[in-house]
Amino acid sequence: MTYRFFTPPKPAGLAARVNDQLREDFLGPLPAFQALSPAADVMAATWSLMRESLLADAEPPADRAERELVAAVVSRANRCRFCLDAHVTLLHGLGEHDLAERVARGDPLPGARHAELARWATAGRTPRKSAWTSPYGPHLTGTALTFHFLNRMVSALLAPDLLPGGLQRLPAVRSVGGRLVARSARRPKEPGRSLNLLPAATSPPPAWSGRTPVGTAYAALFDTAGRGGSLLGDAARETVVATVRWEDGRHPGRPAEWATDLVRGLPATDRVGARIALLAAFAPYAISAGDVGLWQLSHPAEADLVRLVAFGAITATDHVARALDPAHR
Repeated sequence: MTYRFFTPPKPAGLAARVNDQLREDFLGPLPAFQALSPAADVMAATWSLMRESLLADAEPPADRAERELVAAVVSRANRCRFCLDAHVTLLHGLGEHDLAERVARGDPLPGARHAELARWATAGRTPRKSAWTSPYGPHLTGTALTFHFLNRMVSALLAPDLLPGGLQRLPAVRSVGGRLVARSARRPKEPGRSLNLLPAATSPPPAWSGRTPVGTAYAALFDTAGRGGSLLGDAARETVVATVRWEDGRHPGRPAEWATDLVRGLPATDRVGARIALLAAFAPYAISAGDVGLWQLSHPAEADLVRLVAFGAITATDHVARALDPAHR
């Protein structure tokens, strides 16, 4: 596995506690979370939202395979190959072999329920254009929002291949991988267990979360990731927020040039940071080593890069979440 801009440090403190839960409740300390570990609070809040929405037992019940389907389809909409491959493999692990391969290929899905879930999950990329809302419960809704955030972090900080040469995209390899993760994927997981990793949130749980642990985790991630905006000046921060709302999830045709044009009028000290945050929100795979090198001239800490990317990612995620509040439609 290739980390794009830095090799994560040996985990300690909060990051080590997150890794303990990753071993117990998921597939171990995977690169998607290790890439966040320099900012351990971001790592913990991201894990908590994913665990409580995608993995934990739900009441009323929420089908785990449906949640994995949503994770995979949102990942496809966000062009995150890494997460798409991972969650197609987890669908195999849940015994949904035909569904997994149809999702991997982008084929139409059989059955009205799966087809509608896929349509809904795809539409969340452009919530204003699609008049997107959610008829589903906190766990499916939370899973969609989890992957709007996590896809962007992963695409920014990791290379796209789980295995050398993209071997994970071979159906036989995915099927074998599914068998290897089947036991973990099917094991029951108690709700709320990750909340002890979080600080007290200043934002209230959102109304769509129904007072479940999913809402507590989302509020913590919103607060924690949002604090990355303090790395930018007011004008740069406002440029990122306004662009996310105006562009409504559009995939820029030439992301590098697009971002450069948007930051041209900002103070010179903020241009590279605003450019990285904008790309994190829209096309995180387009963040370059040159962008990061320029950023690190004034912000050498790896944690600052993670926090800046997290600010762009949560700004885009919150644009989707705001569609669930009638006051923001």
